[in-house]
Amino acid sequence: MKEKTSQGKLFTTLLVVLFSIVAFLALFPVISLVVASLSPASDLMRFGLSAELFLSSLEFENFEAIFSASGAQYWQWYVNSLIISGVLIVLSLFFSSMVGYALALYDFKGKRFIFLLVLLILMIPFEILMLPLFQMMIAFQLVDSYLAVMLPLIVAPIAVFFFRQYAVGLPKELMESGRVDGCTEYGIFFKIMAPLMLPSFAAMAILQGLTSWNNFLWPLLVLRSNDMFTLPVGLATLLTPYGNNYQLLFTGSVLSIVPIIILFLFFQRFFIAGLTSGGVKG
Repeated sequence: MKEKTSQGKLFTTLLVVLFSIVAFLALFPVISLVVASLSPASDLMRFGLSAELFLSSLEFENFEAIFSASGAQYWQWYVNSLIISGVLIVLSLFFSSMVGYALALYDFKGKRFIFLLVLLILMIPFEILMLPLFQMMIAFQLVDSYLAVMLPLIVAPIAVFFFRQYAVGLPKELMESGRVDGCTEYGIFFKIMAPLMLPSFAAMAILQGLTSWNNFLWPLLVLRSNDMFTLPVGLATLLTPYGNNYQLLFTGSVLSIVPIIILFLFFQRFFIAGLTSGGVKG
């Protein structure tokens, strides 16, 4: 018995060491980024990115610059990304959950065909769809607007599929009880079923928020003016053949991580439960 206990402790210790190494390797780029944001530009030009921090060269001038008048453009990009990501998360959760819920719990003509279309679109790379979507934005005269960035991504196939898989495991008896009590179909969804789907909402809020916040290619295609750029597009403009603003680039990249961390901390208690349930039901 004691031998089994010691073997279990050894196995646990090895797992802790292994996952600590994996965690460090995963965090190494972030550590290098933070170190670069605290280093002078001359060191970046000479030594490049490194996780080694020299206390003698430690400075906060880069952060002071980004919070001064010279960083005003950066904060405009930041606000643009916050608006687009926030609205997109809310709309995507609202519409995608309703579509996924309907595909899971309602029987209607063409249900399987619609679900197959969702799976088909899910398998097509977004780069193939960009040209027709861009032509649609031109036809709707939405180029260089928030709506142009958000409209093609509001009902995401991955979100519809995820919500459908989660809703399949919900008891249909609750729907019948709601109808007996006089609830409308919308009332059943918002008052009875949606609260049961909270873990899936939390999981998709993180995934959709991360996708929207880091989205680069589509905003680059549909946005034209500097004041409308999102954060990834705006930071990319700091690297030009005529000069590179590494101080603002690295410091701005560090600050851009903050909303995603806050989003994850806010929804983390539902995240694992949502991913697990959505992945195994159906």
